[in-house]
Amino acid sequence: MTCDPGAVPRSGAVAPGPGGRTAAASAPVARVVVDTPLPHLDRPFDYLVPATLDEQAVPGCRVRVRFAGKLVDGFLLERAESSEHRGRLAYLERVVSPEPVLTPEIARLARAVADRYAGTLSDVLRLAIPPRHARVEAEPADAASGRKAAPGPDGAVLERAAREWAAYPAGRFFLAALADGRAPRAVWNAIPGAGPDGPRWPRCVAAAVRVALAAGRGALVVVPDGKDVDLVHRALGDLPHVALTADLGPAERYRRWLRVRRGEVRAVVGTRAAMFAPVADLGLAVIWDDGDDLHAEPRAPYPHAREVLALRAHQTGAALLVGGYARTAEATRLVATGWARPLTPDRGAVRAAAPRVRPSGDDAELARDEAARAARLPSLAWRTLKRGLADGPVLVQVPRRGYLPALACRSCRAPARCGHSPAAAGAGGGGPSCGGPLALRSGHAMPYCRWCGRVAGAWRCPACGDTGVRAVVVGARRTAEELGRAFPAVPVRTSGRDGVLTAVGPEPALVVATPGAEPVAAGGYAAAVLLDGWALLGRPDLRAAEETLRRWMNAAALLRPRAELVVCAEAALAPTQALVRWDPVTFSERELAERAELGFPPAVRVATLTGVADAVRELAAALDPPPGAQILGPVPLDPPRPRPGEGAAAADDRPRERLMVRVPGARGAELARALKAASAARSARRAPDPVQVRIDPLELV
Repeated sequence: MTCDPGAVPRSGAVAPGPGGRTAAASAPVARVVVDTPLPHLDRPFDYLVPATLDEQAVPGCRVRVRFAGKLVDGFLLERAESSEHRGRLAYLERVVSPEPVLTPEIARLARAVADRYAGTLSDVLRLAIPPRHARVEAEPADAASGRKAAPGPDGAVLERAAREWAAYPAGRFFLAALADGRAPRAVWNAIPGAGPDGPRWPRCVAAAVRVALAAGRGALVVVPDGKDVDLVHRALGDLPHVALTADLGPAERYRRWLRVRRGEVRAVVGTRAAMFAPVADLGLAVIWDDGDDLHAEPRAPYPHAREVLALRAHQTGAALLVGGYARTAEATRLVATGWARPLTPDRGAVRAAAPRVRPSGDDAELARDEAARAARLPSLAWRTLKRGLADGPVLVQVPRRGYLPALACRSCRAPARCGHSPAAAGAGGGGPSCGGPLALRSGHAMPYCRWCGRVAGAWRCPACGDTGVRAVVVGARRTAEELGRAFPAVPVRTSGRDGVLTAVGPEPALVVATPGAEPVAAGGYAAAVLLDGWALLGRPDLRAAEETLRRWMNAAALLRPRAELVVCAEAALAPTQALVRWDPVTFSERELAERAELGFPPAVRVATLTGVADAVRELAAALDPPPGAQILGPVPLDPPRPRPGEGAAAADDRPRERLMVRVPGARGAELARALKAASAARSARRAPDPVQVRIDPLELV
């Protein structure tokens, strides 16, 4: 607690403070969350409310307080008649704004998220509440908009929604429970295929939102990116709602957020940050494509939107819908534990809507085309593209962007690595080699190192001695150039990190896109080819197979029903077979069983500690893990490379390590508390070199 000699004692007697200030007559104690990232200070602090700020200091408002000799920001959680602190309390310095931006529900949710991820409440609130924009805050509220009538009688709304969900045997029961104000929880596998107005899943989401609003409750939809926000926004039509995305700008985003906070609208669709939107009386939370890594917050404490919405649904009694074409192991575990029910389509509807998938590496195709095993674009894919272009646009998915991201030996395919010393040019070399991956630039014949930037010159494979190189993965730009030469009369369009297309027309065109950047084609794609499947499946990542199937299915779902699709991968692999049969459920159940056998998330809870070696070891020594915990490591990590334009000296070359703590799933909360306590102990000692603590990270190798 913060003390001030001129403040009021615990007994509640009013004594003049500095400058003659006196405490408010009623509920004079304000409990404040101070904006500090230090774990040992992660608790509310009591302050005294001056009488002059009595009306402005409402629960949920932004305040300024003096903390450790400095003026810092904070949020007023609640007001009370007395404090447990035995000393004297300092006064609030000022109320930044009387707008109550922090609701009690979001405060409870933020506390639960901080505890779940061993983080601090102030860090979570920084993610949950956007920065203040004074001019927007001063704009008058539309008090009448929040009381707009429901879109129609409950029965009519429910019947229209049931027609959208007719292909799902359990869909009507989910909607009926939602209309009754209950809290059904479901893991939904959507039907593929695109119609004249785009994919089908946004219409299903919009129908569920209408049912929730007709029942008098709010709805929240979280999707991976702005392209998906636009799809749901169009599906909601004239239903009162707001869309929250990062590209709105601070003023417009805060304006829309305030409309939600003030109750002017009860439906929200947005990207990751919208998971904390202060929707009043939340009745339905939806997350689409929960396996997309865009749902994972890259800032501490690194919460995932699926987990946040699950916590929120549990706390508020809201329904939860976890949807996607594929299914993650985490969503499968929700079904396996009985926390959620499966919501799967009728197999007849799936067969009628799914594309016809053929692997380029199946036995029949290899017997017909001997080069199909080694060719990047086998004859089957070539024929499929040619037939598809006669009827509309075709899609080519490429795992990487750019030109030639990496090179390998043409004989043994060993990665081509730089042999230069990292010493500055002209220093005479010496020391260990750089070891960076070699690549080619557009228009240049000589390979260069992507780490040190120098031309490789003569290169010889250390494994087999060959001096020739080949492209490991040809990027989207190079693929577009090659296809443009192969089909000279057809326009070629690219979509990726350098520029994402949201939609293409129905006319014939070659669309080359990286995973996640595939534009929606009017009426659906006539055909598609998924290139370089081995590049996705061969990544050293726990989620490689699951992520590959998810990317393949998301692309395949954009095709017209029964359109041709060629996947360039071995036919016997589990992800390929799941795509051919369009059976993500069996694949995800097998994936979950294998992870449980090996002791990987989500069957267990895992925390990683990453940082400078001495700091990681210090935190590990202070950790009191729960019973049954396994400590794995630490293992050394490569030092961070300098950013472009920085010299080698800009990188911290101290040895870095990563340590893993693994516990049974039932002891996850104990692990988070132990990590929080150990981090707080280091913070209280003002230990240098912070350690990054992440629970169940997606990037687990």
